[in-house]
Amino acid sequence: MKPNDNESPKWIKGELRLAGMLDNRMIELLKAIEQNGSINQAAKQMGLSYKGAWQMLERANNGSPQTLLTTAIGGSKGGGTSLTPAGRALLALFTRLEQQHKAFIAELNRSLTDDPDTILLLQRLVVKTSTRNQLFGSVTAIDRAEAEVDAQITVRLKGGEQIFVSVGAESLDDLAFGVGADAVLMINSADIMLSIETGHQRVSARNVLFGTVMRIQQDLADSEVIILLPGGEILAAMVTQQSLQNLALAPGMPVWAVFKANAPILGIRS
Repeated sequence: MKPNDNESPKWIKGELRLAGMLDNRMIELLKAIEQNGSINQAAKQMGLSYKGAWQMLERANNGSPQTLLTTAIGGSKGGGTSLTPAGRALLALFTRLEQQHKAFIAELNRSLTDDPDTILLLQRLVVKTSTRNQLFGSVTAIDRAEAEVDAQITVRLKGGEQIFVSVGAESLDDLAFGVGADAVLMINSADIMLSIETGHQRVSARNVLFGTVMRIQQDLADSEVIILLPGGEILAAMVTQQSLQNLALAPGMPVWAVFKANAPILGIRS
């Protein structure tokens, strides 16, 4: 979860496009033609089919007030394709604009570092994992076990719900965080059990979250139940078809999501 401190975040990205059709891919094709003197070789270099390359070039040529390419057929050198002065001028223009464009994007990214709230939002949005459930909150307590084997971390979600997470002592030391740290919890949907009881029943699982069934996506073997928590977070639980029938779940029903403290994977924002 901790990025390399030497990496410069690039939150804003953008591609330069001229006249709606002249983008970096088109310009690279023109460069390849200038280097190879052949549309066929340029297409291979770009990973394009010969037909695909010709279609791109035809659109650019037809949309340009001046011809961008000149083609020689036969002759002592066997013919070939090269850029006209207009084509080379276009390459030079795009190269100059691209440098200015990159400098502009870089300046926008640098300006974001002055706004910590925006950075926190963006960091949360770009968390990528294969885990279906991602919940964000802040660490409110760290309780080390007497045996110093596991520690219990309490994370408070934005809606006020508390989630308890068991973390090994070694992992706790590696993460090196304290109370108040921003955290992300990743929970496998198969680790969440559902209950329609009142919530006062005793369960061995440490975490019991109340929510409302938003929708149910049924499959042949299992079904995914999407649950809305009071604070606006969304949880997905995977249940068997038999469990779905036994619970008689339907959208709008209250439900309790139950999972053990060792189910969530804890990540800390550096």
